[in-house]
Amino acid sequence: MRYFMLLSYRGTNYHGWQRQSNAPSVQGELERVLSARLRSDVEVTGAGRTDTGVHASYYVAHFDTDMVIDDCDGLCYHLNSMLPRDIAVRGIYSVANEAHARFDATEREYTYRIVSRKEPFCVETAWQYYVRLDIEAMNRAAVHLLEFDDFTSFAKLNSNNKTNICHVSHAEWRSDGAWSVFTIRADRFLRNMVRAITGTLVEVGRGKLSPDDFRDIIAARDLSLACSSAPAQGLFLSGIKYPENIFNPNGNECPLW
Repeated sequence: MRYFMLLSYRGTNYHGWQRQSNAPSVQGELERVLSARLRSDVEVTGAGRTDTGVHASYYVAHFDTDMVIDDCDGLCYHLNSMLPRDIAVRGIYSVANEAHARFDATEREYTYRIVSRKEPFCVETAWQYYVRLDIEAMNRAAVHLLEFDDFTSFAKLNSNNKTNICHVSHAEWRSDGAWSVFTIRADRFLRNMVRAITGTLVEVGRGKLSPDDFRDIIAARDLSLACSSAPAQGLFLSGIKYPENIFNPNGNECPLW
């Protein structure tokens, strides 16, 4: 039987989501505790990779087991007692056997957080950046992301993408006092794409680039034109959307993002 797991994690202490042979990873920790609890080798498949130091407030993974899990809440409790404090399982849900955490996702959302003052409690979960930013100019630039589908300019060098085509449906900055938060949604993202976009938009906010300059960078499809990527600690995977009929085949509903 196949089960989806809804979870969240702070990525500070991990070399990304993907299992590593010589470094801690979120996938590795989940497989360790699931295998121990279910008393069989369990492989976990995630909705996508997150890089070293990147967080997830909403993440979905799936696993298969021959066991029928009658008490999903109880399993969550036991897994959370075994997992490190920076990984939390929010729910486990029975799904159709062909359901896939990665390939069935129709939209993903990332959120990037910047704080313009010293915040001791957010050192690992926000970019502490003390330059005043023009949020209005950044939003005029961000809207250009919806005009294009080729994001080669924000692709990571030598990442071996089969395609750099992505369809961005939402890109917006919001400011609340010292905090500036960027939210972007698309059907897929390239590796390092959000951090590269964010870093370049920050240059717009500083007045180093204009919104039209930002549009020209996208249109050029030249990754050498993008500015330095924003640091990992401010980035969160914050949402994953699935078709509504993927959950609840056996009567237990998942809270859809």
